[in-house]
Amino acid sequence: MNAHSGLAAQTSGPPDARPTPAVPTEPARRGATLDVERVSHSYGGFRALDDVSLSVKAGEVVALLGPSGCGKTTLLRVIAGFLNHTEGNVRVDGAPVDRVPAGRRGIGIVFQNYALFPHMSVSQNVGYGLAARGRSRRQIKDSVARFLEVVQMSAFARRRPRELSGGQQQRVALARALAIEPGILLLDEPFAALDKNLRLDMQIELKRLQRDLGLTAILVTHDQEEAMSVADRVAVMNKGRIEQLGTPVEVYDRPETLFVNSFIGSSNLLAGTVAATGPTGTTVDLDAGGRLTVAGAGGPAGSRVLVSVRPEQLHIAHAPGEGLFPVTCRLELPVGGNSVLDLQTRDGADVKLVRLRAGAPPLGNGQHYCGLTPDARPAIFPAPAG
Repeated sequence: MNAHSGLAAQTSGPPDARPTPAVPTEPARRGATLDVERVSHSYGGFRALDDVSLSVKAGEVVALLGPSGCGKTTLLRVIAGFLNHTEGNVRVDGAPVDRVPAGRRGIGIVFQNYALFPHMSVSQNVGYGLAARGRSRRQIKDSVARFLEVVQMSAFARRRPRELSGGQQQRVALARALAIEPGILLLDEPFAALDKNLRLDMQIELKRLQRDLGLTAILVTHDQEEAMSVADRVAVMNKGRIEQLGTPVEVYDRPETLFVNSFIGSSNLLAGTVAATGPTGTTVDLDAGGRLTVAGAGGPAGSRVLVSVRPEQLHIAHAPGEGLFPVTCRLELPVGGNSVLDLQTRDGADVKLVRLRAGAPPLGNGQHYCGLTPDARPAIFPAPAG
């Protein structure tokens, strides 16, 4: 996609001649609703999207998260109108837009590479979409000034993109997308090219703007922390399908599939055999030794399962006891205010444990015992065949 085709999406939506205040004190426009209904898309014989459905409420931020090739960028391009999907429907505020050109869907896009015109000033870049829609010079001037102030770039209005840092260019790209007051804002890996600290600043800025302006936004990202901190809900995608859609807390604490469990955050997988299933959950005899009771159904007695535990939901003990299993400490790494322990169980499984570094003496090599913290929420899954 070149810069001109990308900017076409930012010139979308019906003209609006109403004057705008210098600084928004309330949402300038209610975000639109979005409904993706059983959408599929194929590239030749490859099915990039497979019967995907997704509903986004007005003013909500949904992150599309998943590995490369899972379909998240294809889904974004279908919503934007850059791809004509093979099956299904896309609706904006309840109206079908499947046959509506990208430039008339009322959708703005911010790209990873910014797609700014190098020969235009910051003001000209921000006003480009408005000029393409036939706004008057006065309206363009007022809107440009307003949104440059919103993204804190007013002092750079006369500069060219080459005179700006990466973060400043990203702010200009965001202002340009906002200037047309889109019903939906699409963000395709918008902060991937920024360093860690600047990326965090831009994530905070995006969330602030989204709330102040009442935006509906779809964010495509590989960054799990970005998705978990910015989005109201996260759609975890795999092989062209949405495996789970929920709040960041739900997908982290209550993963519905083994893929979601393994992809979101870090987890330890402990193999075992179901000993019994009762009202309090499933009791599992771990291959590592010890017995755990896990909430949820794990299958009939004798079936093989995997118990997943987050590294921060484990603790170390120095003597055997109920619910504990023996481990050998191989390495301890300081990571900020925490320590990461690299452990191994007696059946050879690798286990990571995270604990506060302050006040905790080095564990040292040798055998210790590991168990669940009181607030642990382990998950249980059928063991894959074979």
